[in-house]
Amino acid sequence: MKRTACGLFVCASLALSAPLSAQFRESGLPGEVKVDTWSGYKRLNFVVDGCPAWIIEPTEVAPGNPWLWGMEFPFAFVERCSAPDLLKAGYYYVHVQVGNTFGCPKAIETFKKFYGILQSCGLAKKGVLLGISRGGLYAYRFAAVCPEGVSVIYGDAPVCDFKSWPGGKMNGVGSKGDWEALIRHYGFKDEAEALAYKLNPIDTLEILAKHKIALIHVVGDADKVVPPAENTAVVKERYLKLGGVIETIHKHDCDHHPHGLEDTTPVVEFIKKYNR
Repeated sequence: MKRTACGLFVCASLALSAPLSAQFRESGLPGEVKVDTWSGYKRLNFVVDGCPAWIIEPTEVAPGNPWLWGMEFPFAFVERCSAPDLLKAGYYYVHVQVGNTFGCPKAIETFKKFYGILQSCGLAKKGVLLGISRGGLYAYRFAAVCPEGVSVIYGDAPVCDFKSWPGGKMNGVGSKGDWEALIRHYGFKDEAEALAYKLNPIDTLEILAKHKIALIHVVGDADKVVPPAENTAVVKERYLKLGGVIETIHKHDCDHHPHGLEDTTPVVEFIKKYNR
């Protein structure tokens, strides 16, 4: 038995001998499981750390039991943000609802428990994180503490520095109420402590690069809520200097909405390429 960086114990010999198309193990789910459907797919609903969670099963599972984790807003612009296409390609679609908590430390602890459940169910060790808008904070913050569980981050107009949003301390519009809520959720004593924080996504890219996590961002060049210059552009410049893989897709004259792409092919193909 060995302990991973995110505090989970994994049996190395079993991991090495597991077949590529290992069967999904529903027995790995905690407590009572309620079954319903979403868009014709079977969905398993359960509770993790007091938070609602679900796993949507593809009709035909791809080798290795790959998965896509919708970190926040899992059904926002869903047809444009790749989930249906990846389900068709054999990916599981998963989510745990931690609410509007901005990737705070408590949310990360819940994410780690949820990831452990995915492993107990036989899903792939590494998966794809989908970070829409503030979901970028959730995705990058989790990847920084559990990089061995992530192969790709797909950020769609993602927040990569909370000083930009909700802080509004640069050129973005910000959100006063969300900024105050973020300070509470993170347990900062005041705004000054929040502004001095050094674990924003833009600050923790080195560990992602070391684990060869591939990044793809879709952004609107006219986004006034999460300005690309304060978020994606900073990530791209720093990640390339670290030797990481990052691709950006720009939507000219597009504001924060709509998320995603009319044709999701470039995102889906990138994910398939790097989610090994």
